[in-house]
Amino acid sequence: MTIYATLDSPLGELLLVGEESATAKGGTALTSLSMPGQKRGVTVQRDWREDTEAFADIIRQLGSYFDGKLTRFDIEYTTSGTPFQQQVWQALEGIGIDHGTTLTYAQVADRVGIPRSASRAVGTAIGANPLLVVRPCHRVLGSSGALTGYAGGLERKRRLLDLENVRQAA
Repeated sequence: MTIYATLDSPLGELLLVGEESATAKGGTALTSLSMPGQKRGVTVQRDWREDTEAFADIIRQLGSYFDGKLTRFDIEYTTSGTPFQQQVWQALEGIGIDHGTTLTYAQVADRVGIPRSASRAVGTAIGANPLLVVRPCHRVLGSSGALTGYAGGLERKRRLLDLENVRQAA
């Protein structure tokens, strides 16, 4: 069954969506974290059940992150996407775009093992990331170091980078 909760945050109200999971802390695997006005954001469906308690651990981690006390999430999640999207998303998690650092789309392409000329495809896959904040797509910048392409909006991307004390692009 799909469950959801909302959370007030410095970015506005976040919508957490998940599925029950026997292996996840608190029994919930996150499937989406979105915000109002987000490109490709999800909306609550009639057959979903609201259950804030099921997201207690995730909410605690997000609170610690927004308070500047947490730099790496420990959240079980499950998402669907194309094989290419999955490849890029796994790279975002595994290539070490650590808290407070950034990479360009071309650098992500390099680390995924695809030509830099595919940077736009990488950007499109990153833009389809259903797990804003917890999967660090906000840490990916344009080739000049400019803020580009964040599904939650560039103002929110800037706020997340400011929160992580990123002052200059990689």
